[in-house]
Amino acid sequence: MIKGIIFDFDGLIFDTETHQYHILQEMFGEHGSELPLALWQNEIGTDSGFSPFHYMEEQIGKPVEHALLAEKYDEKFLSTLSLEKARDGVEDYLQMAKKLELKIGLASSSSYRWVSGHLKNLDLYDYFHCIRTSDHVEKVKPDPALYIQAAQCLELHPEECLVFEDSAHGAMAAKRAGMGCVIVPNKVTHTMDFCEVEHRLDSMADMPLKDLIEYVSSLKADR
Repeated sequence: MIKGIIFDFDGLIFDTETHQYHILQEMFGEHGSELPLALWQNEIGTDSGFSPFHYMEEQIGKPVEHALLAEKYDEKFLSTLSLEKARDGVEDYLQMAKKLELKIGLASSSSYRWVSGHLKNLDLYDYFHCIRTSDHVEKVKPDPALYIQAAQCLELHPEECLVFEDSAHGAMAAKRAGMGCVIVPNKVTHTMDFCEVEHRLDSMADMPLKDLIEYVSSLKADR
């Protein structure tokens, strides 16, 4: 029986990832280079240590001013996000979860400051009973620690949790934690090679949470 749902943040609740990639692509283009989507996808949902500006240097064969580029990137990124809303269906899911008396958690490879700040700006912070981020674990996704900690914080067993993810690394973390997983990819993650999950949606607006939970529960019953 599903007693709780756990959300990823970046790209799932708030589509930072699509804007992030498009801004970087624009900056690469200004330097006569390109950041391949397949390469950038390796970084989504985790922290591989990849540096886009070091990669830019390798591609153009000359040094760039990292601090200046980082400042320009941050300014564009934060300005763009200030106009962005939560993805379609997200708040409907949170409201329905509350109505169904489900426990609601969040597990993100980003920092607590980043996640909590944006949740408050989106007026979604108070929906969550528990938030676990990179500040709480030694290893982020695809390691399962974030999801295991989130379940413990919600006082639930892994099999009682349903995870919502947008990235391959996140989905892998959820499955390694022993949880059901529904993926809701965004524009930069929809071509990722995902592990086997319970269901895939283009948007949370496509299927009510109650119907989705009934569907996932029926899959478990059949196994």
